[in-house]
Amino acid sequence: MKKVTSIILGIVLVAAGVIFALNAFNVTDIDVFFDGWWTLFIIIPCTVGLFTEREKFGNIIGIIIGVLLFLCCQDILSFSILWKLLVPAIIVIIGLKLIFKAIFGKKTNEIIKKLKSEGKNINRGFAAFSGSDMKCDGEIFEGAELYAIFGGVECDLRNAVIEKDCAIQASAIFGGIDILVPNNVNVKLDSNSIFGGTSNETASHPDAPTIYVSGTAVFGGIEIK
Repeated sequence: MKKVTSIILGIVLVAAGVIFALNAFNVTDIDVFFDGWWTLFIIIPCTVGLFTEREKFGNIIGIIIGVLLFLCCQDILSFSILWKLLVPAIIVIIGLKLIFKAIFGKKTNEIIKKLKSEGKNINRGFAAFSGSDMKCDGEIFEGAELYAIFGGVECDLRNAVIEKDCAIQASAIFGGIDILVPNNVNVKLDSNSIFGGTSNETASHPDAPTIYVSGTAVFGGIEIK
């Protein structure tokens, strides 16, 4: 999926470069910087993500906002009305995503809650304006909480001992989280994204222990591989 996204964005950039070159030599006279051209940097990535990512909701919202901004730049809509509605709309969207997370991330929440009540070890990775690496080499892994805020977290479980179903709660806000898992586990991802994305690149192993991942990405990304 990442390859498809890169290819499409690459084609767009190449096309833009060719147009600039042709305009420079007076071969064409295409006005690239039309009113609202910058909204394409919102609309195009979200449109690509709509077809290449599992998480659709955030991309749909991104497309809607991008189109509305474009219409305002074209004087079809009024910016004054849009700005009044934009902040309340974003607050409502975040509220809905939190509700969906509580409902659809139920299995992850149950496992984490049980581990805490039993006093079991929960690995934690936190990065704010920095980077953090968390490794579980030869250790029994049962659960983790990962937070990346304007930073990056790498959770390496490739050499961890996973004997039963476990859970990971991951939140990336203007940041990124990479979760590396061994080949002998199954991964189930429940994700919520707002102008961000999540991806699960692991193979399915139905009879193996399952890692339940509840991911929230706000202007950020979460990758499981």
